[in-house]
Amino acid sequence: MYDCLKEECGVFGTRDYKNGSVFPYIYWGLRAQNHRGHQSHGITTFDGDFHNYKALDLVPKIKSADIQNWLNRLPGHVGIGNIRYTTSGGTDEQSLIKGTQPFMIEMGKAKLAIAFNGNIVNHFKLRNQIKERLPQFCYECDVELLGRKLVMELAKNRDLASSVRSCMNEIEGAFSVVGLTKNGELFAFKDHYGIKPLCCGHSPDGMMHAVSSETVGLNINGFDYDFELEPREFITASREGFNREQLVPCKRRALCAFEFAYFARPDSRLGKKFVYETREEFGRNLAKEYSEFVEDSDVIISLPETGDDVALGLHEATGLRWERAVRRHRYVTERAFILLSEERYATIDRKLNVLGSKIRGKRVAVTEDSIVRGDTTKVVVAKLRRMGAKKVYLFITFPRIIGPCFYGIDMATYGELIGSRHRPEEIAKIIGADAVNYLSISGFVKSVGMREDELCLACVTGKYPTPLAQKMADEMLEKFENGYKETGRIYEVSSVV
Repeated sequence: MYDCLKEECGVFGTRDYKNGSVFPYIYWGLRAQNHRGHQSHGITTFDGDFHNYKALDLVPKIKSADIQNWLNRLPGHVGIGNIRYTTSGGTDEQSLIKGTQPFMIEMGKAKLAIAFNGNIVNHFKLRNQIKERLPQFCYECDVELLGRKLVMELAKNRDLASSVRSCMNEIEGAFSVVGLTKNGELFAFKDHYGIKPLCCGHSPDGMMHAVSSETVGLNINGFDYDFELEPREFITASREGFNREQLVPCKRRALCAFEFAYFARPDSRLGKKFVYETREEFGRNLAKEYSEFVEDSDVIISLPETGDDVALGLHEATGLRWERAVRRHRYVTERAFILLSEERYATIDRKLNVLGSKIRGKRVAVTEDSIVRGDTTKVVVAKLRRMGAKKVYLFITFPRIIGPCFYGIDMATYGELIGSRHRPEEIAKIIGADAVNYLSISGFVKSVGMREDELCLACVTGKYPTPLAQKMADEMLEKFENGYKETGRIYEVSSVV
């Protein structure tokens, strides 16, 4: 996607019952998932004491000469890690450093480390609860809120499961959590609706168990996939395997639908199949829904990499040639959203190499995962025009985004969303395309292979799975439609608590 959308976070945790070092496994588990967060990363290991490492930017490459130094720095047979993009708290360098995970929390005899992927909706209420107990508490990020709440429950002499249950009952939002206790116990749990992915696996010899946001974190370590955590499920790892406990009855799940279109790696497993298989099905269903535009096209091109599998599906369904005429400059890695506006567009332009001779004078069907703000999609379309495309038809796998996300994607206002203000025909004119063809919600759901009520589709339907998020969205939408100018992320400025 070239629409400047900030990603979520990713977590990984593992335990070795042969008491070997887990650092290499955590390192590779994070590297495999680094697409989920570029701003910061961290690792915590345990060998009787906690050992921590945190830094900004991508997980670094490690030279062979430095491996032993890393092993000495992060010893332990159990550990957790995180890669992060912030969707709460400050985004200045100091705030990013303070918000880097895993997060260590201690109160009385309770001490633990946690890393999470998600976003807390009722953080005002939670902050007030914590301040009643800890008047000097200063909010930095959502993982700290969750961690403080958890240790406060543990400090009441509750066991870990009961403390997690209290968090599940009192915290609204999305959270997939992996953590370590002061006894070296590895645990994990999910929110009420299982909005963020979190899976478990084991080594072939059964002597290691791991938790990962995506299955690729298991694959890179040679681990076998066991299961995806259910909503409201709490697990702990032991030599015998995973102890699974449904702490609160699960009435429905609401897995983030955007995982299928953009966030998850194509070789990750979500639901009953691999993500790339779902994306191929997106292409087939787009062909069915927009046959007239396919018939008026000469060639398919895809915006790499999330558009590639879609293009294959579209090609298979129509017989229209898929021309691999758009490629990424792999080592142009600047993140567009951290640049000045004039630099941002130039960087997006430089990231894509378009082979003009392959599209010149042709009507091109372009496969892309989504349109969020639309400004950078406009840059891509302009480049295709410059390279001689006669017509540009966009085939978008994710339905038109009309509302903000409260659960961990940084699109948190109505004003920034081009789809909240314009119909597809208007969007086409704004970005310079001849047509913008969004996959329908029903077509999207059919492609995924899950029921609609098993997915979180709030940003395309306006129907949020959690009550406070719905109230906030409704309140801000009414204000926005009456000319109110939004001043920040809705869940950080809303008067609804």
